[in-house]
Amino acid sequence: MTLSIEQRREHRLTTIEKSLARRHRKENGFRRLGLAAVLAGLTLVTILFASILTKGIPAFWQATLYTEIHFDPEVIDLPPAPVREAGETPYAFNERHTQWMTQVGLVNWQSLIDASLERALGEEVEPRQLRDLRALVASGERYALRDRFIADPSLLGDTVTIKMLAGADVDVWVKGNIDRDLPDARQQLSPQSRAWIDVLQDEDVLRQSFSTALFVNTDSRSSLASAGLAGAFMGSLFMMLVVIALSVPIGVSSAIYLEEFAPKNRLTDLIEININNLAAVPSIVFGLLGASIFIGYLGLPISAPLVGGLVLTLMTLPTIIIATRASLRSIPPSIRQAALGIGASRVQTVFHHVLPLALPGILTGSILGVAQALGETAPLLLIGMNAFVANVPGTPLEQSTALPVQIYLWQGNELRNFFEARTSAAIIVLLGLMLSLNALAIWLRKKFETRW
Repeated sequence: MTLSIEQRREHRLTTIEKSLARRHRKENGFRRLGLAAVLAGLTLVTILFASILTKGIPAFWQATLYTEIHFDPEVIDLPPAPVREAGETPYAFNERHTQWMTQVGLVNWQSLIDASLERALGEEVEPRQLRDLRALVASGERYALRDRFIADPSLLGDTVTIKMLAGADVDVWVKGNIDRDLPDARQQLSPQSRAWIDVLQDEDVLRQSFSTALFVNTDSRSSLASAGLAGAFMGSLFMMLVVIALSVPIGVSSAIYLEEFAPKNRLTDLIEININNLAAVPSIVFGLLGASIFIGYLGLPISAPLVGGLVLTLMTLPTIIIATRASLRSIPPSIRQAALGIGASRVQTVFHHVLPLALPGILTGSILGVAQALGETAPLLLIGMNAFVANVPGTPLEQSTALPVQIYLWQGNELRNFFEARTSAAIIVLLGLMLSLNALAIWLRKKFETRW
């Protein structure tokens, strides 16, 4: 049957309308699928951050005792602090000062804390109850009391209100992180200690306060409540300084040469392939490389921020090179042609015209590479940065740990009720640093961005 021209036209229009409707349905379905994927990702990220914040924010406040400490002269039976006399040699003065410090260390500082708690409780504690009493205070506080007296020997005979950290078990009990209905045999504190906690809370001697110890103290195994992030923070800081000092200039210079000056031949093609492959190598491989070369062959100190920085530099270089080359490629060829056309040399064209325009992308890529290095853990474990270090490193050559490794160590601590929240707080600190670096990258991109 032969269709008329009008019928063929209507059939063609009907076919086109059905095709358009089908394409629109597919397009709308794809949009809805993309929106669902974005919402699912945001939901999971929100759950993750909510979980970390919910657990970590309470750890920034810690159970703290505010008690009056009497620096009893009968307990602190010491001669006056030595003062260097006229004509005395430094050696002789140091010897007298060392003897005085030895005597200070022999003082029973714990007895001063015990007497202070007895006054706060309003009762005399029997000798058999001293263990329950001392469980209320972090064991490291007696050393803090000693250091305070060393810094100011004029405290002898005075009574001063001092802020002391409560024990880790006390903090867990006060925050309700342990079931109070458990039988006494499964409780971490004795019934007497728990009763004293209630008394101290009623007297406002024991209360929650912002934990400066989390930021100013180093890690501790003997006084868990005093464990902090100072050593790990300084270790990460030294490593990032090494990474910035090495990876950024080397990576940017390499990218400029490969993109602007290197001849296009098989050698440069091989170099580009290897750079792209290195960017996909697992970070733990760089840790093995650092352990074998920097520690095994060059003999650099194990667990030192310098070694960690060198390992992270190797890991970060491919990322910076790739990001820098992408930024240089984004500059229109007309910029180069115009500069060369008015007599500029190749070097002048690159450094006076191309590089300033590519600077936002270069800075962004470099900062993101450094931020990625800040959160790496696996390569640092292989060079020994998971060792327990009780001091804040003063140089990149001293033993240290890093924030990601400290999080890893705290996560495996046996006192999970206390360190679970502490670990989340450390994660918040690390995320804060990484988000700050990302915000800096965005700000620099906006500041130096040039439109043409």
